[in-house]
Amino acid sequence: MSSNADLIVTNARVLTMDEGDPTAEAVAIKDDNILAVGDRRTIEGALKGPATKVIDAQGGSVVPGFIEAHMHLFGGAAELDNLHLQGVHGFDALSEAIRAYAAARPYAKLLLGAGVDYTILSREEPVTRHHLDRIIPDRPFAMSASDHHTMWANTKALELAGILHGKQLGPGNEIVMGADGLAAGELREGEAFGPILELSGQNRVRLGLATGGEPDPYPSAAEVAADRDLMRRGLEWCARHGITSIQNMDGNLYQLELLAGLEQEGRLLCRTKIPFHFKNFMTLAMLEKASSMASAYRSEWLSSGMVKMFYDGVLEGWTAVMVDDYADRPGWRGEPLFTPEHFAEVALEADRRGLQIAVHSIGDGAVRAVLDGYEAARRKNGRRDSRHRVEHIEVITGADVPRFAELGVIASMQPPHPPGAMDFPLEPTLSRIGRERWPLSYAWRTLKQAGAHVVFASDWPVSRVDPILGIQAAMLRKPWAEGDPDQSFSLIEALAGYTVEGAYAEFMEHRKGRLKPGYLADLVVLSADIEATEPASLHKLHPVSTICGGKITYQV
Repeated sequence: MSSNADLIVTNARVLTMDEGDPTAEAVAIKDDNILAVGDRRTIEGALKGPATKVIDAQGGSVVPGFIEAHMHLFGGAAELDNLHLQGVHGFDALSEAIRAYAAARPYAKLLLGAGVDYTILSREEPVTRHHLDRIIPDRPFAMSASDHHTMWANTKALELAGILHGKQLGPGNEIVMGADGLAAGELREGEAFGPILELSGQNRVRLGLATGGEPDPYPSAAEVAADRDLMRRGLEWCARHGITSIQNMDGNLYQLELLAGLEQEGRLLCRTKIPFHFKNFMTLAMLEKASSMASAYRSEWLSSGMVKMFYDGVLEGWTAVMVDDYADRPGWRGEPLFTPEHFAEVALEADRRGLQIAVHSIGDGAVRAVLDGYEAARRKNGRRDSRHRVEHIEVITGADVPRFAELGVIASMQPPHPPGAMDFPLEPTLSRIGRERWPLSYAWRTLKQAGAHVVFASDWPVSRVDPILGIQAAMLRKPWAEGDPDQSFSLIEALAGYTVEGAYAEFMEHRKGRLKPGYLADLVVLSADIEATEPASLHKLHPVSTICGGKITYQV
């Protein structure tokens, strides 16, 4: 057997993220592992053979493959064709965008927009069905906020979905009603807008998020093939942005089956972890399915072993759970999707089964309840390296900051999310939080300095998936008020959030997240030297080659 490399990336500024050997000029790959990392002359002289493929990085940076630690692959893929409204403001601009989109899709069952700012009309004027009726009265139209926790629909969509007159919903969900006794058009949380999305005919895409269940009836062979192609499109989008590993944050067995089909066809471009989504209406016995998924899928390409839950909603819709009242809504602290006692019961059983738990917790009240549940699980089941996670942590109390390190809990956070950091406006979020809570909002550095493992991600399609933009947002983060702590990260810290910490979050720090011999051959070649690029110009960088498992998954 030849000892030559299959692939060499050379003439590079290699950032290995390996403290013992931090920089290099070349990386050699054999099969799906890194064979060697070192200087260009040594690597090429010893390992280049007649069949070795060579990629000239032309002085650009080479970094470990980006690990997207919180995203929604199936839904993100489906949304690539939606009307993207991020950055659109004012009624006239909204009207022009919707009408042009509708004209280009005369046969769509439901017209869908995404990426909407809560203040898309103005800070004072909330969107209603009447605004949307003025734009498009005769076809069902709905648009979702960037956070995907609020949707606005026109009268036609509300009628067809059967919710114009309201509907009884579970905790934390609301159909906002107007003074006329009819739905005003604003729908808060998935149970409220689920009937709208069903009009699109993409029910299978939503199952991993909406119910955690499986398609019933099971789709035909043609439908399965179409879903596999849709999933593949999402993977291509991720590979284009340098992503080699995905930790999905919604899931069911069907998604695993789709990805397994792609793997069999040789079309699985990213290593993917799919959780079991536990909903508040499920019994503890349903966790047996999570254990079964974990047992059946445990390879380096496709795995499970995680239970995902939602404890609350979002700040902008007043559905995040707070310790104290919202600053702009006295007397209201949000309504949890689980009681603390119910959540602790689920955490106890999932932890007993050896499963990792990841919980959407945005408000400080939700963060505290989830940490309490993890602490109860450790007290009952004993200490272990569980690496349970709290997702988002947009507000936290000072008393709860040290508990992450004490309990070994991972802080999973998103650099694009703080208002003003990337795509999201300052309002209404800052007013919801209130000035007193700003210092401990989106507090990445505070948690890191307290000893927590902080992992970064985009939450795509909530934010743009590009990790380079996330790194830029982390580096350029500025306090909202003088005297508040600086939460920004250095370049190496931000890179670690998308590589080293991502690997740690999935118990794979011995195989990926760094470029060193014996590790998986997952890496990204960038268009320029990231260390020599000013933070304000990082958005100009892009991957020119993405390599996963030794195979090129994207190349300019």
